[in-house]
Amino acid sequence: MTRLYGFEVRGTLIDAAAAVLLTYFIATATLDPPGPRFTDSAWVAWPAAAAVCLPLVVRRRWPLPALAVAVTAAAVATATGAAGIGVLVMTWAPIAPMLYSAAAAAGRVMSVVALTGTLAAAAVTIPWLYIRTGTTPDDAPGSEVPLWWQVELGLIVVSLATAWVTGRLIRWRRAIRADHARRAARDAVADERLRIARELHDIVGHSLSLIAVKATVANHIAEERPAESRAALQTIEKTSRSALTEIRRLLDVLRADDDQGAELAPSPGAADLADLVERLRSPKFQVDLTVQGTGDLPTAVGLTVYRIVQESLTNVIKHAEASRCAVTVRAADGVVHIEVADNGRGRKQQNKGRAGQGLIGMRERVTMYGGTLSTETRPEGGFRVAADIPYTTTEDTV
Repeated sequence: MTRLYGFEVRGTLIDAAAAVLLTYFIATATLDPPGPRFTDSAWVAWPAAAAVCLPLVVRRRWPLPALAVAVTAAAVATATGAAGIGVLVMTWAPIAPMLYSAAAAAGRVMSVVALTGTLAAAAVTIPWLYIRTGTTPDDAPGSEVPLWWQVELGLIVVSLATAWVTGRLIRWRRAIRADHARRAARDAVADERLRIARELHDIVGHSLSLIAVKATVANHIAEERPAESRAALQTIEKTSRSALTEIRRLLDVLRADDDQGAELAPSPGAADLADLVERLRSPKFQVDLTVQGTGDLPTAVGLTVYRIVQESLTNVIKHAEASRCAVTVRAADGVVHIEVADNGRGRKQQNKGRAGQGLIGMRERVTMYGGTLSTETRPEGGFRVAADIPYTTTEDTV
């Protein structure tokens, strides 16, 4: 806002300086025209020139009113002879920038009305001045310019039409830029909604899978091993609360900006992997976690790491029937390596429907950063997911 205000003030100062200079040149040219001698006093030439030029100062803020005042002043000065014959082009010169501003700011209809009214005023008053004064080329054989009203009117019409066309082109260009900006904003919103949909997919899929597994375990061992059943129920409670918090955070993004009730929480990252693994551990399923060098990961990359590990562990719990899983996350030299390996049944015997969709989602996340993802059934048994994601730290971008 301050920058725009500075541009507006600077433009107004430039217009004010131009108005003063044009007033001086028009008045002095009128008092000493190349054609017949100016018969009125200087007290007529100077106010007439000022009335035509001073609206330039406000042409950026009020383009149409400024143009109307200036055209009226130029028409009156021309018709009454307060403008010098042979220098009418100078009298109408300040109209061109004001017509440009009006064409750039006004709509199609009003801009056409402004052009038509301006040209009509010049087309009526210039011939009238020559007719009223009876000026012909023979009256001033030593004139510095050809004293034909057709010449002066033609030059004025060309300059005014050029200014109007330039203003319309600028307005068209601005409209195209604004349309591109709106499209870019819509695309950004669509991308953000797609990201939110993926986040909700990961959160709901992981959490409900874990809750279902833990609920099944608690139901089978409730009477024989109440301690393990209680631990499973606690895991269900923690998982459901965590899922509700993350879902609430994502849905808050879709609220209006002026909604002060939104409760925002930081996105999960590599630092939250320990909590994720702790929720998944059970007497029948052990998870070994190794995390190194992830302190400088960008937030978006950290979230991607978290989701890949989350999706991989969800697939292990649902499909692999594994008793142990090793999770390794190492970041070094601008690349974060992720590996999740289990000792379950392997990929061939797994249910390929949901797990396949999860692998597709992980591959999309990794590809977005220019990384690589590989999945394979281990020769010694089990399944392995490995990903390498390049990243740039804040220090590297400075």
